[in-house]
Amino acid sequence: MRPEELNPLFAEIDSLDGIGPKLKKPLERLGLERVRDVLYHLPERFVARRSVTDLDEALVGEQIVVALTPTEHRAPRNPGRGPYRVLAADAKGNICALTYFGRASYNAKKLLPVGEKRWVAGRLDQYGDMLQIVHPDHVAEDSAGAMGKMIEPIYRLAEGLTQPRVAAMVEQAFTRMPELSEWIEPGVYAREGWPAWAEALRLAHAGEAAKARDRLAYDELFANALALMLVRQSNKARKGQSLQGDGHLRDKLALPFPLTGAQKRSIAEITGDMAQASPMLRLLQGDVGAGKTVVALEAMLAAVEAGAQAALLAPTEILARQHFETLRKLAAPTGVAIELLTGRDKGRAREGILMGLVDGSVQIIVGTHAIFQASVSYRNLGLVVIDEQHRFGVSQRLMLTQKGKVTPHTLAMTATPIPRTLVLAQYGEMDVSRLDEMPPGRQPIDTRVIPLDRLADVVEGVARHIATGQQAYWVCPMVRDSESASDDLAAAEARYASLKERFGEDVVLVHGQLSSDEKDAAMGRFAAGEAKLLVATTVIEVGVDVPNSTLMVIEQAERFGLAQLHQLRGRVGRGSEKSVCLLLRSGELSQVGKQRLALMRESQDGFYLAEQDLELRGGGELLGTRQSGEDGFSIASLEQVQKFGEMANDDARLLVERDGGLDGPRGQAARTLLYLLERDWGVQMLRSG
Repeated sequence: MRPEELNPLFAEIDSLDGIGPKLKKPLERLGLERVRDVLYHLPERFVARRSVTDLDEALVGEQIVVALTPTEHRAPRNPGRGPYRVLAADAKGNICALTYFGRASYNAKKLLPVGEKRWVAGRLDQYGDMLQIVHPDHVAEDSAGAMGKMIEPIYRLAEGLTQPRVAAMVEQAFTRMPELSEWIEPGVYAREGWPAWAEALRLAHAGEAAKARDRLAYDELFANALALMLVRQSNKARKGQSLQGDGHLRDKLALPFPLTGAQKRSIAEITGDMAQASPMLRLLQGDVGAGKTVVALEAMLAAVEAGAQAALLAPTEILARQHFETLRKLAAPTGVAIELLTGRDKGRAREGILMGLVDGSVQIIVGTHAIFQASVSYRNLGLVVIDEQHRFGVSQRLMLTQKGKVTPHTLAMTATPIPRTLVLAQYGEMDVSRLDEMPPGRQPIDTRVIPLDRLADVVEGVARHIATGQQAYWVCPMVRDSESASDDLAAAEARYASLKERFGEDVVLVHGQLSSDEKDAAMGRFAAGEAKLLVATTVIEVGVDVPNSTLMVIEQAERFGLAQLHQLRGRVGRGSEKSVCLLLRSGELSQVGKQRLALMRESQDGFYLAEQDLELRGGGELLGTRQSGEDGFSIASLEQVQKFGEMANDDARLLVERDGGLDGPRGQAARTLLYLLERDWGVQMLRSG
C-alpha cells in the first residue's frame, strides 16, 4: 500500500489551482495527470539572460534584461494583419521595437504604457536598421521582477499550455512536497555531496542542475536496481519445476551447421538452469545471425523431453510466422507438434490449437501476445521464450509467467547488442548468456558508403543484381514526406513509387502503417521470391530472414544509429552468396556521422559497434532511439547510467543484504522511493511479499 506521506503527490492534477477541464487535456497529452508528474516534468533546457544597463552593451541574438521606457505605439493599418510595435528607449535614448503578432498584441498597451519605465526580458534581434525584441518573454514593473527571470526553465509543452502556466504549476507542486527520509546509503550521499530529495527537485527546476540532476538520476537507478533485485529474489523463492531432458529429441536435430562454442556454452547454461527447481530467468544476447533460434529450440526440446510444453513469444506477427516456419523445419525429424497462434487466427483452427494446448498434444506454441490471452490454457507450460524482449517490459515479462501451474522457466532473447555497462541496469533481474561467435561459413558483408547524388547508379546496380535472380532490400528512414521534414528526407512510399516505375511488379512495400494483411502479403511475395526488391522502413530491422537477399541499400544512412545500421545490415549475408550493404549518405556528414559510417565499414561485430555507438553519442541515440520506456529511464541519461549504474546496484544490494533490508529504516525509505518513482514491478513484489 502506498505510504500516506505520498498521498498529496498522487492527487489528481486538477487539485492544483487554476487547472480545469480545458487545461487537463493538454496536460494529459504530456503525461501530467497527478501532482507527482508535475514535479518530475523537468525542464528541457534553460534560458540564461544577461542584465544590461543600455542596448549598447548587448549583442544581437543575445538574451537580455534591460530597462526601457515606451515612447510610441504603432498599430498595423489593418488590425490583425501585421505586427504591433511599441517603440521604447533605453537610458541613453537608444530605440528598440517591442514587436507583437496576433493576439499577443492585445496586451501590449496595458503592459507597456507610454512614458512608464519597464524591465523587459527577451532576445535582442535586428530588423532593418532597428533593434527589436519579438514577443518579449517578460515585462516587469520593477527590477526585482525582472531579475528573477535571469535563468528561466523551458518545459516541454502541448498545444494550449504556456511556459508561465507550467512554471506556476511547478511552484504549486513544490508546496505539496513532504519531508521524506533519505534512502541513499550515507557514505555515498556524503561522498557525492548531493542535495536532499526535495531540494534536488527545486534545484533541477531552477537551473542549478548538475548535482541535483545527478541525484535524481541516481534515485531512478537505485529504485530500478532495487526493484529488479526484488524480482530476482521473488523469482528464486517461487515454486518451479525441474526439467531435465534426456536428449532423445535434441539428438535427432539436423542442424545446417555445427554448433559454435558460444552456442554450446549457452545451451549448457540454460539447460543447467532448467534442471533446477527454482524458475530460470535468463537473457540470451546474440549478435545478428549468431544462432539464437537454434539455442532456443534446444531449450524448448529439453522442456518437451521432460514432459512439459514450451511457448515462444514474438513481438510481431511477421516475426512469429517466420519463427514458426524455421522451428518447424529444424524440428521436423523430432516429430514434435509445433503450432502457430496469432490474434488473427479464428474459428475451428484456433479452437483446435487451444484444445491441443489444454490436452498437451501441442508441445510447442509460437505466436504473438495472443498465446497469453485469458482464453489460452496449457496442460503444463514449462518454458517461456520471449524474442526481441526489449519490446516487452518487466511487468509484461512477469505477466507471461502466470500461465503455468507453477512458474515456468523464462528465456528472453535479444538480437540488439547491449553495451556491458547497460546490461545490469536494464536486465539486473536476469542471468545473462552471450553468443559472441558466428556460425561457420558466414561471409563478411561488403559495406560501402556512397553519396546520394549517385542514386541513379545505385538503381542500375540494383537492376543488375536482381537480374541474376537474387533479391535486395531498400530501407528508408520515413514512411512518407511530412511538412516538417526537409526536402531531401527519403520517404518509403515515394521511393517505392519511383522504383516501381523502374522495376514494376518486382517491387513490394512494407512499413508499420500498413495493415497486418498488407504486410504479410508483401512479405510473403518477397520470401517466396515472387518479388525481387523490398522497399521498407526499419520494420525489417529484426527477424526478417530471406537468404536469397544479398543486397541491402540504406538510404540517408547518417540518420540511423550505428547499432541500428548493423541490425539492418544483418538482414543480408544469411546465405552462401557474398552480400553487399550500400550506405547512401546525403550532403556533408558531421564528425560523428563520418566516424559512424567508417566503423560500419571496419567492423561487423555488433557488440563492439554498440560500445562504440555509446561512446560516439554519449548514449543519446543508441539503436537510433532514445532508450526509455517501461525498462528505461525518464531522468537518467545513458551517461549517468554508465557513471552511477554499478554504484546504484551495489547500494541496493547493500541495503538488502546488510542495512536491515526493507524492514530497516533505510529500507522503509527505499519502499517509499519505489512507490514515488512507480517502479511497478518492485511495488508488485512488495505487495506480494
